[in-house]
Amino acid sequence: MDQWFKRAIIYQVYPRSFFDTNNDGIGDLKGVIVKLPYLKKLGVNTIWINPVFVSPQVDNGYDVSNYFAIDSQMGTMDDFEELIRTVHRMKMRIIVDFVMNHTSDQHPWFQDAINNRQSIYHDYYLWKESEDGREPNNWGSFFGGSVWEPNPNNKNEYYFHLFDKKMPDLNWKNPEVQRSVTDIAKFWVKKGIDGIRLDAFIHIAKADFTQNFISNSNEEFPIAEIMYSNRIELRNYLRGFTSELKQINPELFILGEAASANADLIADYASQNHNLCDEVISFYHFADDRTKNNHQLNFEFQPVKLDLAAFKGKMLEFQSKLQNVCLPVLYWSNHDMARIATRYGDSEFVKESAKALATTLYLQRGVPIIYYGEEIGMQNEKRNSLNDFNDIKVTQFHKEALNRGYTDKQVLQMVNLTHKKCARGWMRWDDISVTSKDSVFSFYQSVLRLKQQPLFIEGKEIILELGEHIFAYRRERRDEKAWIICNLSREEQTADAPQYKKILLKQSGVKIVGGKIMLPAWTSIVLLDKVEGQNDTEDKY
Repeated sequence: MDQWFKRAIIYQVYPRSFFDTNNDGIGDLKGVIVKLPYLKKLGVNTIWINPVFVSPQVDNGYDVSNYFAIDSQMGTMDDFEELIRTVHRMKMRIIVDFVMNHTSDQHPWFQDAINNRQSIYHDYYLWKESEDGREPNNWGSFFGGSVWEPNPNNKNEYYFHLFDKKMPDLNWKNPEVQRSVTDIAKFWVKKGIDGIRLDAFIHIAKADFTQNFISNSNEEFPIAEIMYSNRIELRNYLRGFTSELKQINPELFILGEAASANADLIADYASQNHNLCDEVISFYHFADDRTKNNHQLNFEFQPVKLDLAAFKGKMLEFQSKLQNVCLPVLYWSNHDMARIATRYGDSEFVKESAKALATTLYLQRGVPIIYYGEEIGMQNEKRNSLNDFNDIKVTQFHKEALNRGYTDKQVLQMVNLTHKKCARGWMRWDDISVTSKDSVFSFYQSVLRLKQQPLFIEGKEIILELGEHIFAYRRERRDEKAWIICNLSREEQTADAPQYKKILLKQSGVKIVGGKIMLPAWTSIVLLDKVEGQNDTEDKY
């Protein structure tokens, strides 16, 4: 446990919506600097900041047109360097988001490539000739439609884009691409960053473009994960990349994003034998209850609740398969999905469910990532019109839903509850109560204080079965044991109380009577069987 990131408590900062210091309507780097004391007070020791490089902002900074400069909307290079200095002065660390799968179509490499087929940069991207005036294959883009878009200067030549058509994918088979992208990353490591998040790294290798994807879907361009995700070739590309960065800073934290990776793949990527990533962010641990969804409509925009039984199974899988490899990454939400208070929380028990969900996840074995605003129970913001989303998939969902009897109002409500853009609203600074003992913020402080203790960093985890609506687990380290018991329902739940010597944390209304724990709706408790001589205070919420 000597690597610093194993003790990291990470806070994801979405800078555009975090804090605006110059009143231009866009959050900035100075805003992040100003609010570092707030994060320190919360109990955070590491920040992950979403992209701040020069970008046309087609996809909120994930479409980079200049990797060596800060976008003027965010500030300046001086601001970024001051952020690093301030973070380090406060004994914190900083992780930078790094987009390695694609660039903006406004990047000089791509502009040269589309204008000059003989350019060295033409082979920096992925191309395929059209034989019949149509897309080279039927693979679908994550942003809707085909992954292929014609070269604006040569309609018979198509370029590959897994995301937006203005975000062409890089050709990682080309050694010059590998060298150029590595040099960019080295530039930022030399600036003094402590970690780097590899955005969408699992997509940098693709299958042969001559293959169509066989799918049961009726879509013209179905998502073809197997063709462009988690392919074996990416290991060769990534190994050299991370190795060179570690030569500059051996303690650099490599955090890979592998959205579709299961526990086995995460173990493979994080294995010390492969030297690819230190930890991996996956979407795999989410367990949506879709029993009430309309199976004739796109699931993406239909609200869900937590399937607790499935969640238990996934947590058991993650903890067991990663136990001797790496720490799981523990997070409830990020910029690519609905906020946790909206997705799995309870509208009738907003504050209580926010607290119970925090206890459920963040005291488990793993590295926590708190999405900005989560610590105050922020929910998805609401938009007034479906046109505000500017999303082809929303347009298609709207059309399909209307055909099945839904109203415009119902569709807007569903999209507001599920769309990632609604999770990127302004941080609600006026809603924060840092002194109220009953606030969600204060509860998060207590959870994160516990998370800093060796028991909750290093301790073994055993998931327990205490009932259909209870998520419970035990942490063990040497002669210490802690029981974490959470009621994730609207009904009071009862569980047998284990032998304990101290209540570390409990929500309001939780009682232990006659050997039974009484858990009101959406509440949790943390019990410790402790070594004699420890402090006997408890936190109540």
